[in-house]
Amino acid sequence: MDVDTNQPLGTPTWIELAVPDLHAGLEFYRAVFGWSVRSGPEEYGGYTHFLLRDRPVAGIFQTAEPQPSAWTVSLATPDVDETVLRARQAGGTVVEEPVDVMAHGRAAQLRDAVDARFALWQGRDHVGCQVVNEPGSLVRNDLVTPTPEPARKFYAAVFDFTLDRNEDMPDIDFTFLRRPDGHEVGGIMGAPGAAASAWNTTFEVAGTDDVVQRAVDAGGSSTGVEEFRYGRMATITDPFGAEFSVITRPAE
Repeated sequence: MDVDTNQPLGTPTWIELAVPDLHAGLEFYRAVFGWSVRSGPEEYGGYTHFLLRDRPVAGIFQTAEPQPSAWTVSLATPDVDETVLRARQAGGTVVEEPVDVMAHGRAAQLRDAVDARFALWQGRDHVGCQVVNEPGSLVRNDLVTPTPEPARKFYAAVFDFTLDRNEDMPDIDFTFLRRPDGHEVGGIMGAPGAAASAWNTTFEVAGTDDVVQRAVDAGGSSTGVEEFRYGRMATITDPFGAEFSVITRPAE
């Protein structure tokens, strides 16, 4: 699915990864997903777009900051400053205040009411991921948290989401997040054993087992492949400790 315009409020619209070694990060993800790359100016940390069909699907950059590597999801907004205000009122905190990113857009970094980090993106020249929901691209983002109720209240208040419990999995505390138009944009997983709250990024792939093997061969690790109600899924950890998931969805 190609995306050429800014997404509605609250839709996951961009994903990016900060790594201590840009070259190694590029090599790993190119090996795993077969992505090509487009590099940006050195003064911006060599910020690089991963490309699928010559269209941006994710970003990666090098950082010297002593922080764990993790994929960060940006949620779309037509007004970053207004959404930051709503997030503060709902119990969130601002990690990085709104800032213009050249002509590309306006961004902010926040933590929600359960301390999970995410970003906001108000697209201008850069709308975000230009390919989604096909092999090699972003297919969904879910918040995993030991305290789901404050998270549900926060995201409903900030992004006008409606909350629908997943009745297909009655033994799991999973809530769909839906925009006012009814479109599902993600979910909140209640996981009592989770050490902390964090957003998880999932990529669609054509063959989960093959992708896991490529990741392991490239220096990553995985807990293994499992059959899931919605497809064949695996969690992968890259060489820098950043986790992400991959899924092969059943043929329709």
